[in-house]
Formats: sequence, structure tokens, C-alpha cells
Amino acid sequence: MKAQPVYSLTLLRHGESIGNAENRFQGQADYPLSETGRAQARALAARWQAEALTFDAVISSPLSRALETAQIVAAGVGISSVETDPLWMERDNGKRSGMTWEQVQQYYPDPEFSTPYDSVAETGEGDWALYLRGGQALHKLLQRPPGRYLVASHGAILNMVLYAILGITPQPNFQGARFRLGNTSFSTFYYYPLAHRWRVEVIGDRAHWPGNE
Repeated sequence: MKAQPVYSLTLLRHGESIGNAENRFQGQADYPLSETGRAQARALAARWQAEALTFDAVISSPLSRALETAQIVAAGVGISSVETDPLWMERDNGKRSGMTWEQVQQYYPDPEFSTPYDSVAETGEGDWALYLRGGQALHKLLQRPPGRYLVASHGAILNMVLYAILGITPQPNFQGARFRLGNTSFSTFYYYPLAHRWRVEVIGDRAHWPGNE
């Protein structure tokens, strides 16, 4: 019997960035990895090297914190090139971009009530816009031949890609499910296109790095 085609998708959040360390709403502001973030990426690369894990392609957000994470991990598992795709960039945080938590609370706090269709901080992507982009990124990935793919990206957009996979839609006031994806945590899914069936392997695995952050 001929084997069914299958996609293996591993979705990786970047390592700790300078913006993370400074508690900033990074969005699409381009903060590099911190030294801790580089160590996290190397730890994951060592784990996957020990597990003899590899991929047919590695795709990354072009933002440096994701791209450097992807490059470190890819090199560790013997892959020489990393593609970039702007669909995997972090949420556009509008006028909050680059602000600290305290600055956001002063200048652009969350409204008392918001819908998924509202913009964030006047000009940024609301949840529905981000959800649509996440779905587009996933759809584009599944236009490739079946294989093993690693994507390095960001927490907010990855949450929305998980929504698209699991059949969840954004809710008002940012309520509903939220997946806690720590720095260099990864989630792995299998997709069987002939049956349109998803299998969840793991969400938010971070066993290679101790602690919560």
C-alpha cells in the first residue's frame, strides 16, 4: 500500500531578544537576540542534533531575533540555508511598537471593550487581521510538497497559526484560548492532506531550557 503524504510542521518561537529582556512590546521592531537567546537556540540545536532530527526546509520571519534563532538551529542540525517570509513576522503593534509595558499603560492602554476587528494602538493589527495573516502563512506552507518543515517565528502570530490549525477563532477583549509559548519553545503538528486531518504532537515544548523564561 502506498504511504499517504504527510506534512510535519514544527513551529518555533525565537530565543530571548533584547526587547524581551527589556519588557518591550516589540511587534515588528527589529530587536536582536540577547546572549541568553543565543544560548537557548544553541541548547535546542544540541537537543535536536542528539535526537538526529532534521528538516527538508527551514523558514523564518525576516526579523533578526527569529532569523538568527533559525540560523543557529539550522546549522546545528546540518542545514545550510534558511528562507525568509514576511508572512511569519510578528504582529504589527502599531504605535505601541518598541514601548515598555509602563509606556503602553500610559499612552495606549487596552480599551474597556474591543472586538477582534479593531486595530491595535491605532495603526496595528487586531486579532482578526493577525488571524487572517496566520492562516495565509499556514496555507502558503501547505502549498509546498509534503515534507518536514521548521518555521521560526513569534509568539502572537504563532498563536494565531495554532488557532487556524485547531479551529479556534479570535474573541472580543482578547479573551479565549492563549498558548503560552516561551522563548525557543516549539510546537509540532502532522497534517494528512488526503484526509484533511491534523495530529497534535506537542505544543510549547521547552525541555532543553530550564525555568519558565
